[in-house]
Amino acid sequence: MGMLQEFKTFAMRGNVVDMAVGIIIGGAFGKIVSSLVADVIMPPIGLIIGGIDFSSFSIILKEAVGDAAAVTINYGKFIQVTLDFIIVAFAIFLMIKAMNSLKKKEEAAPAAPPLPSKEETLLSEIRDILKQRK
Repeated sequence: MGMLQEFKTFAMRGNVVDMAVGIIIGGAFGKIVSSLVADVIMPPIGLIIGGIDFSSFSIILKEAVGDAAAVTINYGKFIQVTLDFIIVAFAIFLMIKAMNSLKKKEEAAPAAPPLPSKEETLLSEIRDILKQRK
């Protein structure tokens, strides 16, 4: 029972739950970005460069023979995935930048130091008078 309780304590920590939520949202966000790149960004780029489907760009290393598929280097898909990454990285950068600006606003308003009490002021005056007598 101890191991089960230990696992429950680990799994229910705030960091683990937050990380799980982040991974799920990140996966969904990745699909959205992939669709954005494949369905919105790449077709106009393909049109500009001659009406070619960009993801079909590849280098054939060996032609298909019988039932064996062709061996290709699919650099068009690689470029598409690279654009996916750049867009995701930029979106995360903007999100972190916004979070940091909110933190800076919180830190920019430090509390003023408390004013000395009457006792502290009186004791300071007594200390100064004693220093002058010496």
